[in-house]
Amino acid sequence: MKLIIKNMVSKRCEMAVELLLKELGIEYIAVRLGEVETKEILSTGAYDKLKKALVNIGLELIFDRKNMIIEKIKNSIRELVYYSEEPVTKKYSCVLSEKLKYDYTYLSNLFKKSKGICIEDYIIAHKIERVKQLLAYSDLNLTQISYQLNYSSVGHLSNQFKKVTGFTARHFKQLEEKEFIPLEVL
Repeated sequence: MKLIIKNMVSKRCEMAVELLLKELGIEYIAVRLGEVETKEILSTGAYDKLKKALVNIGLELIFDRKNMIIEKIKNSIRELVYYSEEPVTKKYSCVLSEKLKYDYTYLSNLFKKSKGICIEDYIIAHKIERVKQLLAYSDLNLTQISYQLNYSSVGHLSNQFKKVTGFTARHFKQLEEKEFIPLEVL
């Protein structure tokens, strides 16, 4: 049985959900960003306990099909931007369509209607947050970061970074107080 979970934004969330499942005695096959696959269909009691336990740690089960798709879009983007081992070489629109098995136009319209932002702007917001993290906490230079996040050039990344944050990458790196947007807010 697949369960879709809202606000599951990091590997730490995956570990917290795994711990919850073990505490509740629910056997599972896999825990991924925004998704849990259980070995069996949950009883009403187990389902209710899991639902309550998830709310206690700031997560939420999703029931509506459209909201499930939107959450899958968000989690797919997070995986691509934050957790991909290799740079993404295809267009994000193609990756999302292939992964979610829906036409990109449908996904884009659904996302825009629900979130009030287009998928492309959502991706840019996440990529810029990732750039900020890498500038602050890694030794990567802007060229390496632009390659890792599949920018066409360092100039494109620099322009987009300045447009979104108001800072050049160099200025941001020198700031003592760096501001980051929590992933669950994006």
